[in-house]
Amino acid sequence: MNTYARLPVAFTRGEGVWLWDEQGKRYLDAVAGVAVNGLGHAHPKLAQAICAQAKTLIHTSNLYQIPKQEQLGTKLAQLAGMDKVFLCNSGAEANEAAIKLARLYGHNKSIDSPAIIVMEKSFHGRTMATLTATGNRKVQAGFEPLVSGFVRVPYNDIASINQIAEHNKNVVAILVEPVQGEGGIQIPLPAYLQELRRICDSHGWLLMLDEVQTGIGRTGSMFAFQQTGIVPDVMALAKGLGSGFPIGACLAKGIAAEVFKPGNHGSTFGGNPLACAAALATLEAVDEQNLCKQAAEIGAFIRDGLSHQLAGTAGVVQVRGAGLMIGVELDRPCGDLVKLALAQGLIINVTADSVVRLLPPLVMKRDEAQQVVDMLAPLIMDFLARK
Repeated sequence: MNTYARLPVAFTRGEGVWLWDEQGKRYLDAVAGVAVNGLGHAHPKLAQAICAQAKTLIHTSNLYQIPKQEQLGTKLAQLAGMDKVFLCNSGAEANEAAIKLARLYGHNKSIDSPAIIVMEKSFHGRTMATLTATGNRKVQAGFEPLVSGFVRVPYNDIASINQIAEHNKNVVAILVEPVQGEGGIQIPLPAYLQELRRICDSHGWLLMLDEVQTGIGRTGSMFAFQQTGIVPDVMALAKGLGSGFPIGACLAKGIAAEVFKPGNHGSTFGGNPLACAAALATLEAVDEQNLCKQAAEIGAFIRDGLSHQLAGTAGVVQVRGAGLMIGVELDRPCGDLVKLALAQGLIINVTADSVVRLLPPLVMKRDEAQQVVDMLAPLIMDFLARK
């Protein structure tokens, strides 16, 4: 179906941060499948784990015990300091699980119409509930009637949430991205998540973090919340968790971890042996190669390099980011830059119309990061000079 405006290139193989197309042209990948290929392309450990598992058992079903699933659930819970995990296939499914969990939590508290506070310019997926939670009218248009039970506020605005707390007694949770990805790499104030944690604690709400894009080392720690000193009640993961193999997870802690009972939720494919093998290999590689630290260092290197080369350039609003989640905001729409960069052998992304988004593989080295800076900065300057 005609659901993608595809770029005129087909990649046939990859290695590390590089991709090759059908004509043999090489491209530097600074998007990593939209924050998915954290280990880059054709990572030996990942390939070996997938091949070995495929030779023994790909799928049974969640009607039976799955040892690899238990290993992965235990590992994720330990890494995040949380209690239980539901495994699924995507970020949308992980967020859908969180939304269902919050509603059931509310009903268990005798709230007939549970409501979840969500943010403007957010993105949580394309299922009916997650696109309703998403703060982007383009994603929602044409799919009305939307799902009820969401209250929207500006991102990074504590006062608005406090106002809702005074007047809306149906609120049961807050769903928020630690850094807004599709919204343009929006970084909140340092105390934002701590304030949300305080508000949730004082009202008996669940703090639910969408770490689908920020998780698995992307921002310089395994999970973005670990840089804030708080722990959420619920967290959604996907994207980088399987380094390209589809897998998602919804983690929960404390009372939130006890909400779901047998029959409340499920998944045919979620957490099958093959997906769990890919995720376990990913987590092992992130640890063994110290990729969280590397993401922090290389991300800062790219931001500093772009800031230096673009300093004083009219039309550049800001270079910002966290780890290898980087945005260059311009004062005008800049979607044309994607094709211009592609022609030069650089893969970038534009989101929120005017933000160049970089989400390189976590394995990117300093010399490769320098190439990103040296290729992208002149492209942006030329683009701004011509417009």
